[in-house]
Parts: sequence; structure tokens; C-alpha cells
Amino acid sequence: MDFRLTAEQRALVDAVAQVRRDVLEPNAMKWLDGTWPAENLKALADIGVMGMAVPEEYGGSGMGIFETALALEEIGKACYVTAMAVLGEVGTQTRIISTYAPETVKRAILPRVATGEAILSICMTEPDAGTDVANYRTNTRIDGEKVVINGVKTLISRADIADMMVVFTRVDGVPGGAGIGCVLVEKGAPGVTATAKYHTMGGEYLCEVVFENCVQPREHLVITDNGIKRLMSAFNTQRILNPAICLGLAEGALEASVRYLRDRSAFGRPIGEFQGMRWKAADMFVDIEAARSLLWRAAHSGDGFPDPTLAAAAKIYCNEMGIRVTSEAIQVHGGYGFTDEFAVSRFFRGVRYGSLGGGTTETLRNLVSRRIVDDMDLATGLAGLGTF
Repeated sequence: MDFRLTAEQRALVDAVAQVRRDVLEPNAMKWLDGTWPAENLKALADIGVMGMAVPEEYGGSGMGIFETALALEEIGKACYVTAMAVLGEVGTQTRIISTYAPETVKRAILPRVATGEAILSICMTEPDAGTDVANYRTNTRIDGEKVVINGVKTLISRADIADMMVVFTRVDGVPGGAGIGCVLVEKGAPGVTATAKYHTMGGEYLCEVVFENCVQPREHLVITDNGIKRLMSAFNTQRILNPAICLGLAEGALEASVRYLRDRSAFGRPIGEFQGMRWKAADMFVDIEAARSLLWRAAHSGDGFPDPTLAAAAKIYCNEMGIRVTSEAIQVHGGYGFTDEFAVSRFFRGVRYGSLGGGTTETLRNLVSRRIVDDMDLATGLAGLGTF
């Protein structure tokens, strides 16, 4: 694997970094109260970031998952709230629409996603089921040329402002994983209410969404047969992009720590001259680089549909690495690190989401352990180790 970026990839990172410095960093504290970072998304849309998952025929750039991860990493270095807002447009929901939705829906929504005009929301978690997708209770009943949706989703990002929701749902009451599908719900549809109910420690709001005999066209039920396998394959993208944000937050925390080590003095000299502090910076750097290597390997394992074991391993490591590094960055800053005015406090609160969303680290350890313990050939060992 060649770790050098192509000229196009470097240009992308440089463009996002410029927006980060000019727009995201100076305004990062504005979004802690849950305000939607519309001006940030407009600046990123202007350089093509919001259309990265949208195919070219619908006005996007159709970039791969690796390039998308690079952009989110750079955004994460400045602002968790903005990174999560962008994730909603370049991640699973956009890829589900571009892969499975009817042409009329694609042409109506995807060009607006690419320009940053349309917001998407993915509705998965329910009050009694998060990672346990096979036991979702939300049901979509097929009724001729229409479908009728009933159920409750919770802890949903941007549902109160979304132009379209991508809803994981049971279809016609079929039990278990075999009954899971996906329905698209347009903004303003009768029978759906979304309330910004929970303010998170990261800064954004999460919603509760209630469907009460919500009617949509039959063609909006975009996945029915073998739904859980197809949906989770698409959702695997999230297990690359979520850790990319954690990687960026950790990098931002390290860079802030280095600046503080140089600027802050104690006992008559910069604290960066003390070996204990220098070792903290070294350990943070090693942790970040190990995470980057694992994440980049997973991202290269399959564009759009990465290897699930590698993606799970990368997410576990990046999520937990982010917590370690941002926590250590607070320690470097002393009491100042505990205040909102210093970025490391925001980085720490934001990165804590990583191990919860997109599959908890406990669930992903089960996935990895199945590959290792159950699938290993006792004669030849673990196929795939050291290769893609």
C-alpha cells in the first residue's frame, strides 16, 4: 500500500484545510448550543465537499470512501458539530439513495444534497433497540401504490430539519432480520413529527421521530428483500467515516497541545521542555499514526463497501484512541483544558460519541471475534491477515 496521497487527494485536503482555518476554527464555539452550522456547510459545499457521495450525473463528484474520510478528518480537526453535519450528507443515507432509490427521487434530492441545499437524516435507533436492528418495531405496511409507516425512532440527528429521512423499518410485519427494509420519507409528510429533544455533550441536538399512519408512495420503499444484509453493507461505510472524525479530533487535540506546550511556562521555562510533557506529545502522536494506518487500510479494502472486519477494527481503535488522546490533551492544558474556551474540551466531548454511533465498540468486538475465533482455518491460520 502506498501511503502517499495523489495530487488530487492532496488538493482536496488542502482545500478543506483552508476552509477549516478561515471558517470553521474561528466559529467553532458558536455551535455548542445546538445551532445548525449552515454557514460552515455552505463554505464546504462551495468546494464540493457536500457532493462527495453524490454521483456525477446528479451534480456531485462521486468520490470514494477514502477521499471522503480525508475530508472528514480535516473537518474534525476544527469542529465536531460540523463534521457530524457533513457526515449526514456524505455517508450512508446518500449512498442508499444513490444506490437504491428510484430515478425520480434521485433527480429530485441528490443535486440539492450536492449543493448543500438539502439535508438528509438516517433513522435507525429506536427506544428499545439500537444496534439490534433485527428487533426494530417501526413497521411499513404496503397498501397498493402507497405504504403506511408507524413507529418511533430516537436519538436521530437533524430529523427536525431534514428534507428526506432514510428510515430503517420492518416491512409488512415480517419478524426478525428478514423483515427489515428501508423507506424514504419526505419533509412535511403527514403523520410524522420530529422533535429536537436531546442536547448532546458534543453540542448538537438529537431528535425523537414519531410516525403515525405516515403515507408515502410505494416507490419510496426502496429496500424490501434481503434488506438487513444490504442495509448493513451500506452502513459499513459509516464505520470508516465515523473513525475519520475521531482521528481528526485527536489530531486537533495534539496540535492544540503542542501550541500550549510552547506557549505556557512554569518554573521559569516552557512546559514543553519538561520530559513528562514531551512524552505525552510523543505518545499522542504514536497513537494517532497507528490509528491512521489501520483506518486507511480499512478504507482501501473496498470502495463503498469496505471489508467489515477491517472496518470494525479501525472503528474500535480510532474511537478509543480519540478518547485517550483528547483526554491527555486536557491533562496537558491543566485547568484551562476543562473550559469551553480551549478547543481540547470540545474535542473530548465530541470524540466521546464515536464509540456509541455506527455500532458500539462492544458490538464490533463481537464481529471481529467471530472472524478470528469462529472462521479461522486451524490448518492454515487466519486468511487475509497482512493482505486486503
